[in-house]
Amino acid sequence: MNFLIVITTFFIMEAMTWLIHKYVMHGFLWSLHKDHHDHSHEGHMEKNDYFFVIFAVPTIILMYYGTIQNFNHWFYIAIGIALYGMAYFFVHDIFIHQRIKLLRNTQNPYLLAIRRAHKQHHKHTGKEKGECFGFLWVPVKYFKLFFNKINK
Repeated sequence: MNFLIVITTFFIMEAMTWLIHKYVMHGFLWSLHKDHHDHSHEGHMEKNDYFFVIFAVPTIILMYYGTIQNFNHWFYIAIGIALYGMAYFFVHDIFIHQRIKLLRNTQNPYLLAIRRAHKQHHKHTGKEKGECFGFLWVPVKYFKLFFNKINK
């Protein structure tokens, strides 16, 4: 049962990411997310990196509360959120934005589709008219771009 809670939470986080990215990061907290799109920051850190703390604090609280309650469902929900956060960091910060140079020349269709969808998201430097707000779910059209390229 606990494993099911972790996996379900992980996948629910994709929907939550889409909603938070579209309506919070491109909404009332655009001031923190803006430098991620227009690259107006200096150095390696962005204001956007504060979202790590914003999302980590509730997860840590849930994990703590679940721990003192004999590892109840809140603990396993926190584990699912934390695993999603780790996946997000590895794919978004390391793979897509190359903060650490890994998988630069991958030919994996899924990873290439994620990278293409994210590029489409970043082509808009303003907070309006965005697209591809999710993270792990990639619209089919980005896979088609890869497979059309191979078939030519």
